[in-house]
Parts: sequence; C-alpha cells; structure tokens
Amino acid sequence: MSKQILLIEDDPDLAELISDYLTMNYYDVHHAGLGQEGLDLLDTKERDIDLVVLDLMLPDMDGMQVCQKIRGNKNNMTNKVPIIMLTAKGDTTDRVLGLEMGADDYIAKPFEPRELLARIRAVIRRHEQPNQADSQSDSLTFGRLSVFPDSHEVTIDDEPVRLTTHQFQLLHYFATHSGKVLNREQLWQAMPNDDSSDNIDRAIDVHISRLRALIEDNPRQPKRIITVRGVGYQFATDQV
Repeated sequence: MSKQILLIEDDPDLAELISDYLTMNYYDVHHAGLGQEGLDLLDTKERDIDLVVLDLMLPDMDGMQVCQKIRGNKNNMTNKVPIIMLTAKGDTTDRVLGLEMGADDYIAKPFEPRELLARIRAVIRRHEQPNQADSQSDSLTFGRLSVFPDSHEVTIDDEPVRLTTHQFQLLHYFATHSGKVLNREQLWQAMPNDDSSDNIDRAIDVHISRLRALIEDNPRQPKRIITVRGVGYQFATDQV
C-alpha cells in the first residue's frame, strides 16, 4: 500500500512539482495550501498520514505554529507523525528551532526533488523501526555497542568501555534519541550538572570529541555520532 504524504505548501508550482515527483515514486500526496487546511486534513483523513512535508512560510500561520499544533494534538497517532520542514532561508536558527519544535528533518530551498525523496524515505524508515529504548528494558543496543542505563555501563563487543559520568549521560541521551538530529543546547541539558563553561557550543564539541575517541572505531571518520553541519549531532540508528 502506498505511503500517504501530506504536503503543506502555498507555492502552487512547487507543490505541483513535488506532488508529481512523489506520485511517480508511488506515494499518495494530499496537498494543502494553508496551515489550517493541512491541520484539518491531518485530522479528517480516513487513513493515517505517514509523513508531513511542511513549508516554513505559509500565508495564514508559519510552519513552526503548524508543527507545534501537530505535536500538541491529543490524537496519539497524529502527534507522532514524522515532519520534514521546508525553509527558503536555510538559516541555522530556523533549522534548530524547527527541530526543537518537533520536526524530524529539514531541507532548504531550492532543492532537487530526488533529495526530498531521499529524506522522506530515510525519515519514514527511521520512524518505522522499533526504538531500542522501548524494546529493551535492560540495555540499548546498536550493533556492537550496548548501553546499560541501570548500571551505567557501556560495552563494545562485550568489552567494557570506561566513561566519565558526563560522557555516560551524553551517550545515554544519544541512545534514547537515536536517529534524531540534536542541537548543542539539547545535549547540554542532558548533562545538568555541568555548568562550568560559558561557551556551550565549544564545551559540547569537546565532550563529543572525547566520547568519539572512546566509542568510535575511527574517531576521525565517526559512524556512531554523526555531525550535522550547522545544526548539531545525530546518533546513528543502524550501526555495525
């Protein structure tokens, strides 16, 4: 059965381009030109929407508001629908704010339709995978890496990895948010006792560098903690 995509975009030419391209790739696209129209479609669709492509700039309300309303919906299926935000600005602040509001990914205009298609496939695939935190009560396992929240232990290939308290807090936060792009402020909040630095971005980058040295096979080419340029970091869901 085809995946259902809700496209909330007020530019008719771009909406037609996206709709036609996704339809060619076996997606069913439902288009709304206004934020409220998109919210109404999301609530009234007979079949659950699999993903929302949401423009940041809309005539009646901005995409941030729409994203907030979706995440605040009392319908448990609706408020968890994956969201990819489209932004014409490509501004780091907009991207970070969108992710903080609950968006799963973003893409800056102009973009190639095939890039959007790749993002859609990746986000849906990630959304459909069972979360390790839900499926394993005693450990969070990613390939050869295992995190044990109760005992504050970490192993790779069943061999213990010695981490500081801050490093473990950071890794545990990554593990329970695998696949999500996290900004530095979010990561800083994962270490509530660390108030020793005035430069949060630099402090987080140092923590990440040290953590990579301990858990990556090659810290110079990290496969577990991935840098998302201009935004923050992402903990890979699929690891070896």
